[in-house]
Amino acid sequence: MHPPVEKSPAITAAAAIRHGFFGRRGGVSEGEFASLNASRSVGDDTANVVDNVHRAVMALKGGPIEVALVKQVHGTHVHVVDQSFDLNDRPEADALVTARSGIALGILTADCVPILLADPKAGIIGAAHAGWKGAVGGILANTLAAMENLGASRADIIAAVGPAISAENYEIGDEMAQEIRAQFPDAADFIVTKGWPKPHFDVPGLVLAQAKALGLGTIESVGSCTYAHPDLYFSHRHATHNNTRAGRQIALIARG
Repeated sequence: MHPPVEKSPAITAAAAIRHGFFGRRGGVSEGEFASLNASRSVGDDTANVVDNVHRAVMALKGGPIEVALVKQVHGTHVHVVDQSFDLNDRPEADALVTARSGIALGILTADCVPILLADPKAGIIGAAHAGWKGAVGGILANTLAAMENLGASRADIIAAVGPAISAENYEIGDEMAQEIRAQFPDAADFIVTKGWPKPHFDVPGLVLAQAKALGLGTIESVGSCTYAHPDLYFSHRHATHNNTRAGRQIALIARG
């Protein structure tokens, strides 16, 4: 049985593209990492992680294909997965794009925003990890530029914004709010103060607004708040508040 997966209706309708946002269910990991943890760097057994990623790949129903991953550093660099890409080497980046078929792009998250992108006409796909630093720094715009360099057209690009922590559960404090307002004024409207004693930050809302401003053809929101549903998703903040460790869920996209 395949693990549960959430999908974008628009990307699903593109016959040549396979994708999915996976949560924490349907894997073999145990304890804190139960059960579909996809990260090797959180303390889980490596064999469990390998099995979990394989299960997610097979749930795409495109056969046992390789997965390209990067070392995510909360930055804005985009890596192009071409024919020379070494699957054993994970370069520092927070997004991947490719025109290759038969390979999946993967992004790991546990509160940050996973973004899957596809231009079905050009056969170009992308995947991005947007923590608050990446979001305000322009990781989405950089990913789109990299896709366009490969031949994509933003009017044809579908963007699916996956499960992430909601503004309701993402308190940031006054100092961080001031930093964002001063350095990234375009993000200031997504600092929410009404109703809470300290500011909160709506990172998914910021990413969705950026996608609209960048002129993408189709934009969809998939899934729920990671913090509010610890039974469905890994949440770093929820784990921290409960003195435990969080695994990482994986988002995958592939063409062909």
